[in-house]
Amino acid sequence: MANEKLIYAAAAPFEAARQIAAAPEGHRSRRLHGHGFLATVWAQLPEGWARFPGAEVDDLRTRLAAAVGPLDYRYLNECLEDPTDEHLARWIRGRIDVPGLFKVGVRSTGREGVDLDPQAHAHVWRRYTLQAAHRLPNVRPGHKCGRMHGHGFAIVLHADRNQDLRDPSLSAERLDESWAPIHAELDHACLNDIAGLDNPTSEMLSAWIWRRLKPQLPQLSWVAVYETANCGAHFDGAHYRIWKETSLDSASRSSRAPGGDVRRRIHGHTYSLRLHLQAPLDQVLGWTVDFGDVSELFQPIFERLDHRPLHEIPGLADTDAASLVRWIRQECRNSLPQIDRVDLFETRGCGAILQWGELGPALPL
Repeated sequence: MANEKLIYAAAAPFEAARQIAAAPEGHRSRRLHGHGFLATVWAQLPEGWARFPGAEVDDLRTRLAAAVGPLDYRYLNECLEDPTDEHLARWIRGRIDVPGLFKVGVRSTGREGVDLDPQAHAHVWRRYTLQAAHRLPNVRPGHKCGRMHGHGFAIVLHADRNQDLRDPSLSAERLDESWAPIHAELDHACLNDIAGLDNPTSEMLSAWIWRRLKPQLPQLSWVAVYETANCGAHFDGAHYRIWKETSLDSASRSSRAPGGDVRRRIHGHTYSLRLHLQAPLDQVLGWTVDFGDVSELFQPIFERLDHRPLHEIPGLADTDAASLVRWIRQECRNSLPQIDRVDLFETRGCGAILQWGELGPALPL
């Protein structure tokens, strides 16, 4: 279909030790330390690249695992001069032989990492948490969000290190410094009481944070707000987007795998499914689409997928991730026209992404 991009995703962990000599004197990362790293890669693979249709995700994962193999259980300073997350991502990018590279990332902890975009710009990201209460004053009577309630919010800040070459020192610590006064204002507070947040939806909160940070952090790429673990919004200074995530516990069997391949047997996954939506901001309600409405409208499709044998669904070409995201797009076209991207991951970081609107950010999953 026009404007459609199909992106395959894979991830590979590695355990390693390092020292960051470029860190400021006295910084803890100058000491010998280690992480359970996660390398990720997204690629627009050409037709026929994999061993057979449906094997793209596994073949991409195999290539990535081979690329990061030399880093596993190693002292990284023996592999590259200054093994920061960005330098590791660039090292991997230069060694993975895959066409159509879209993103290469390295996550050193659950709260920080670097993603290289298609132009090889390094987007440093950092994840923060805060505990806050809010209520939405403009929702319809009886809506649960109209009552005072609270969330353990997660905020993810992304900044483009290459956007301002005059300041190549942008780091996760710089994000920490910029975030600290905002965190102090939002954490353990009622968001409605804060100036500019009288209607604190996820969309409005992401824009509020953007306006506070952008003047002092010109490299800021986007702000993501996780209202819960499975829904949130992000803002890039111009566009509002939301996502809603769920899991599917489904059986599958590949009809295109060759004889003897384990994927021909009935097996299963706990899939992670994320729906991305873009729509104009409702100036009264302060959101693009109600998260509850997304769940309700998607429910009939969810019930056809969850706790079902996917290989028995009429009209589904096969049960690989790419076939599934295309089927989901087709089924959502009338009930949820605001959807412009579907992510489906069979295992952590491994699956397919189908997008046909304006591309949203590479959110960690």
